[in-house]
Amino acid sequence: MKGFNSSKIKKFIDENYTGWLFNMPLAVGLLVFTFIPVIYSLVFSLNDDIFILNGNVTMTFIGLKNYVKIFAEDREMGKVIINTVIYTLVSIPLNLVASYFLALLVNTKLKGVEAFRVFYYLPCMIPAVVGGLLWKDMFDTTYGVFNKMLGFIGLGPFQFFSNEKTALSSVFLMNMWGIGGGMILWLSAFKNIGRHYYEAAELDGANAWVKLINITIPMSTSMIFFNIITSVIGTLQYNGTLTFASRDGRGPENSLYMYAVKIYREAFEKDNMGYACSLAWILLIVIGLITVLLFSTSKWVFYGEET
Repeated sequence: MKGFNSSKIKKFIDENYTGWLFNMPLAVGLLVFTFIPVIYSLVFSLNDDIFILNGNVTMTFIGLKNYVKIFAEDREMGKVIINTVIYTLVSIPLNLVASYFLALLVNTKLKGVEAFRVFYYLPCMIPAVVGGLLWKDMFDTTYGVFNKMLGFIGLGPFQFFSNEKTALSSVFLMNMWGIGGGMILWLSAFKNIGRHYYEAAELDGANAWVKLINITIPMSTSMIFFNIITSVIGTLQYNGTLTFASRDGRGPENSLYMYAVKIYREAFEKDNMGYACSLAWILLIVIGLITVLLFSTSKWVFYGEET
């Protein structure tokens, strides 16, 4: 190409190699632990009888049969999809609203409010596996702290995770443990709202409710949108039941059998890696479509540049 020579290449490298060195660990990590596994998973999803020994992979090509099996043959998928949809539709708004109003409560200048912010955030520092095991013990029918408390007032024992009718609702209650993480994000959004908006509203006689509806919520819609996107992605991949639910994370009568648990079970319990990879790719497609839909309907989001 005209004007493209070795001296320009050398100059470009000399000017940018420092940045490349700093980015190399991330680039290598993405290549080795993300891009290559993604390609392998796509290949595996089109094959069956996958066997790996000493770095050698043998498999049988079956085309799209794994994908056909998801929709036409797998009898578990109906229950898995229903559980995942219910969990997503309830968990996302419940946690978003709860963390939002928690942030409103601690977004004050009261003395000692910083300590409450720390207390609410502390549970988020506990690893997910440890948290799941902790809640399993607290919800235990015999010696769990919640049933001990219910016993003091003559109620219980409540079965929580041990009963198919209460297992999913118990997960919703358990997840409230981590709303402190969302609280921090909401607080950061509130801090970016100019004080002059509230001062102008107060001059017009606006009360706290009016300011919330007309200033706080509209001015934090960008964070609301961000949290919706990340919550959808995270919730559809939820496999936390593996740490506390019976029947290898499926719960009583498959009441906690989520889509990500299904992927784990097919891959590592049934040794059906090809089918598990096809399930993962379907999940990726669904998440992608939902994300595109959310972005296409995001005209209600205020990013701050509008006048």
